[in-house]
Amino acid sequence: MIEEHHLSVQRTARLYTMGQLSAQTNCLVIACHGYGQLAGHFIRKFDVIARPDTIIVAPEGLSRFYWGGLSGNVVASWMTKEDRLAEIADFSAYMTQVYERFTTGLPAKAQIVLLGFSQGCATQLRWMARAKPAFSDLVLWAGSIPEDIDYGPVQSYLDGKPLHFVYGDEDPFITTERVRTQTELSQRLPMKYQVHKFSGSHSVDREALKALFQQIRP
Repeated sequence: MIEEHHLSVQRTARLYTMGQLSAQTNCLVIACHGYGQLAGHFIRKFDVIARPDTIIVAPEGLSRFYWGGLSGNVVASWMTKEDRLAEIADFSAYMTQVYERFTTGLPAKAQIVLLGFSQGCATQLRWMARAKPAFSDLVLWAGSIPEDIDYGPVQSYLDGKPLHFVYGDEDPFITTERVRTQTELSQRLPMKYQVHKFSGSHSVDREALKALFQQIRP
């Protein structure tokens, strides 16, 4: 008889930062990359919002693979459909450790922005639904709100918080139907839903990112 088992193990995760945590820090950004990316490359886009009072943290997905098959560039993913509940539990525990590490010593009035790009959007929301971390703004960039989460238990936690949906007008993954579905899903969340559209494709556009943070960051 074949039986499935699970064993929790310790492993080493990787993350990158831009900026320094200090007594003058008033903005912490935790940014999750998309499918098939690496955090070290992803965080480079955030140079346009870097300043002395801001620290940007980019954790990397726990699963790595060769993009080209058996060789080529190595990239990372947050989860797949295989054994998905265990993967969600693992990356949620990982994100909580990242959060605790960088919020310890953070000035009490500092803004905390949670940002996800593409697959990183679902990563942020699944972690948030489990851990309920304190935050100021949620940014979903070229991704979507997961339909399989029960948002009932987190209604009061999310009530009134700003939710920013950002996408490019040439993004092949964000169709008119997808935007409509996203807007309908957002109604499950008692958040202040704002749409930000820029000229471009499926990427973190530097100018759009700069404009967004000019709006949301003090």
